[in-house]
Amino acid sequence: MRRTFALANLFVLLLSLPARAQTPAPREEELLGQLHSKLQRELERSAEQFDGVLGIAVKDLGGTEAFTVNADMVFPQASSIKIPVLIELYRQSQTGTVKLDERVEIKQSLKAGGSGVLQHFGDGGSALTLRDLAVLMIVLSDNTATNILIDRVGMEKVNGMLQHYGLRKTRLQRRMLDTEAQQAGRENLSTPLEMVWLLGLLHQGKLLNQQNTAAAIEILSYPKSAALRRGLPGNVRLANKPGGLAGVSCDSGIVYLEGRPYAISVMTTFGPAGDSEAGQAAIGEVSKRVFEYFRRVAASNAMGVRVR
Repeated sequence: MRRTFALANLFVLLLSLPARAQTPAPREEELLGQLHSKLQRELERSAEQFDGVLGIAVKDLGGTEAFTVNADMVFPQASSIKIPVLIELYRQSQTGTVKLDERVEIKQSLKAGGSGVLQHFGDGGSALTLRDLAVLMIVLSDNTATNILIDRVGMEKVNGMLQHYGLRKTRLQRRMLDTEAQQAGRENLSTPLEMVWLLGLLHQGKLLNQQNTAAAIEILSYPKSAALRRGLPGNVRLANKPGGLAGVSCDSGIVYLEGRPYAISVMTTFGPAGDSEAGQAAIGEVSKRVFEYFRRVAASNAMGVRVR
């Protein structure tokens, strides 16, 4: 009797084996989670190995994925702060407060040194539109153009816009090349997390209407020398603004990878003395790793098989 019962149990067990063999394959999120965790560890290692302080924030603009390392730390922005200035200019254009075709005469009293070309213009020999000044501010990082635009839209208006959209740590606190303000420690500031948040809002059309969103992103997309670009193929659109000061390198932008656009911000400070390339190289390496991850995901099906 016992033998019969045991054989019956074995028979039932054998019948169940094919069903167990047909257990569903690992779910997409389990496989993607492994890849996600690997990139997160690599980014953390990049921050640890950088000779200084490095922060990273990345957000998938079509989904929920995000990567962060020291993302809520406050970093000096250098010229990357020009992104909020551009957004406020187009916001005021949208409300009719300013007109983008308004011309400003380039006088000696307006000129600032450092990056750009307007400092070399003759005194009162040219008059440029606000839009042209915005292009110079973003593409050539022209400090004269930037200061003219800051004065035109108002520093307090830029900060008010940032506050309104939830950016608590991003602040425009001085004009370009204000050495007295720098010596007093008054820098233009943000965090990787907040810059990614701002760029995400811009991409989603939550800051400007459709026409002005497209116009602002077009200017940010004009070709320029940038650390984030180092990690990307030349045919991938990048809407960004880099920045650099002694010991500081940063770059924030939107990478328009087909099928998987994402916002990325990488910031460094306390970089090695006399080595302005170190921060740029670190940002470029982070950009490359992040792009390869999203390109692989965008090109694969749910189980990781390349389909395009």
